[in-house]
Amino acid sequence: TIRLKPGWTFHDGTPVTARSFVDAWNYTAYSPNRMQGANYFSHVEGFSKVNNTTPDGGQPDALPPAKELPGLKVVDDSTFVVTLSAPFSTFATQLGYAAFFPLPASFFADRKAYEGHPVGNGPFRFVSHTKGKNLVVRRYDNYAGEKPHIDGVDFRFYANLDDAYADVLANRLDYLSFTPWSSTVNDRIKTDLPDSRRVSYRYLGYQAIAFPLYDRRFADARLRQAVSMSIDRVDLIKKVFNGARTPADGLVAPNVQGHLDNQCGELCTYQPEKARKLFEETGFQGPVVLTSNVDSANQQWMEVTCASIQRTLGRECRFEPVPTLGEFRRKLDDRTIGAIYRTAWVADYPSIENFLNPLFRTGGSSNVGQYSSPAVDALLTRADGAPSQQEGEKLYQQAERLVLQDMPTVPIWYQSATAAWSARLRNVVPTQFRELDLRSVTVS
Repeated sequence: TIRLKPGWTFHDGTPVTARSFVDAWNYTAYSPNRMQGANYFSHVEGFSKVNNTTPDGGQPDALPPAKELPGLKVVDDSTFVVTLSAPFSTFATQLGYAAFFPLPASFFADRKAYEGHPVGNGPFRFVSHTKGKNLVVRRYDNYAGEKPHIDGVDFRFYANLDDAYADVLANRLDYLSFTPWSSTVNDRIKTDLPDSRRVSYRYLGYQAIAFPLYDRRFADARLRQAVSMSIDRVDLIKKVFNGARTPADGLVAPNVQGHLDNQCGELCTYQPEKARKLFEETGFQGPVVLTSNVDSANQQWMEVTCASIQRTLGRECRFEPVPTLGEFRRKLDDRTIGAIYRTAWVADYPSIENFLNPLFRTGGSSNVGQYSSPAVDALLTRADGAPSQQEGEKLYQQAERLVLQDMPTVPIWYQSATAAWSARLRNVVPTQFRELDLRSVTVS
């Protein structure tokens, strides 16, 4: 049973009610609406009645038999009840994720208009968006939670991270959550900025490359294992990040409940002889091609990765850049990428479950490469319904080891970053989700 606190309103002044949540959840779960967060509702009773998406993400011609989840019931304006199809110990933690946010009545009245001018219920209200330039929000003074100290935020979009860094140094940009690799060369950032304007921090994620398994050229697990063992992670981190990263030995970030060291074993270490032998056994034809967006400082490390693969496997490796993250995501969503692609994961919520179900369960909401393993699915189902969090974690860890043996995703390093900010900011706190805490920050 979920009870809402009083006094919460959307930015258009309408109240946030139990119906605001239930309607939003039903809309997201209903497969004809093609919402990418639909699978987050798979634990709610009756999900299969509203979502008939096929395991490979396809949309059948026939509509699902229902439009509303039987497991959701509105009691009154401030109360609703959720019935799960099976025990799921992570559910309460999962509720903090954006897929579970409420939506106002205006969304359902005119979705297109809403997308042009979103109406939320958070501490900042939408003002404007100029594609390719910026997005502006202003403080919502009727916000019922902890109010921020700043009047608003101008989120600026940069095609080049070095340009953003230069603007921070010149006090033209207030905050940058991820400084470019060039700032680490010879510890340049230490002379660029005083300690009071920068901080290194770890966040809940990893950086990786992954295989489009809808392309049969990558079907052999030995090929994927060979690519992983052909990457000299230690050398890459030294060359590109001046040693300021930690090689990944699994798929779950170290600061997440349920993390276990060395889940990957030697498959995530540099093993040139084994890698080349495995690669030759697969009979893979043609060059190895890597691809990534290059508007977030990915080109340098992807090229070093490619060089390591080529040097180790004795096969040409070519990097094909995609200009922006938006274009890159569209290609991934449309499954038009036929190369080994850069991927990364920053947790939606701090649980080992979030590093596995969305990414590696058959039909998972973020399972871009279409990985599928009945054995992994079975372990994840058992973990979801485990009678205690501790028992669930052990089963999730077993599932993680199975995934790593299949190697649909090659973890390379655990995420950390250095944030930098202008001289006028105070109380700067980067969160574990690689965001600036906008409630605590102040402007002098």
